[in-house]
Amino acid sequence: MPTRKANARWEGGLKGNGTMKLDSGAFEGKYSFSSRFESGEAGTNPEELIGAAHAGCFSMALSLALNNAGYEPEYVETEAQVTVEKQGDGFAITGSKLVTRASVPGIDEEEFLKHAEGAKKGCPVSKALASIDITMDAQLVQ
Repeated sequence: MPTRKANARWEGGLKGNGTMKLDSGAFEGKYSFSSRFESGEAGTNPEELIGAAHAGCFSMALSLALNNAGYEPEYVETEAQVTVEKQGDGFAITGSKLVTRASVPGIDEEEFLKHAEGAKKGCPVSKALASIDITMDAQLVQ
């Protein structure tokens, strides 16, 4: 399996600014103290990128689980809501809530939720985030 890379450059002190980019070239964006800890300033932040990774990984894992069980999902759409909070003298990522909606012909709610729970626990990004609270709101859309 390949090793994936990303790069970040920060200029100045805490209130400085920087850029993050993916080695694949698929994304490059600015980030700053304001885009991370305040609202309104354009730019990304590490938590948003973790959320994108978590949502993408979970959606793929759920699609795989459904395929392996004999179902063909029309789509799995997931939003990951990553929370960062002040703790002591610093900050900590404390949770990721997966909000997923999926259209899967021929499956019932109970079967769908069983596979969603398995994907939540089993996707590689969930495993990497095992030290935080991971919750899920999964709904089947018919």
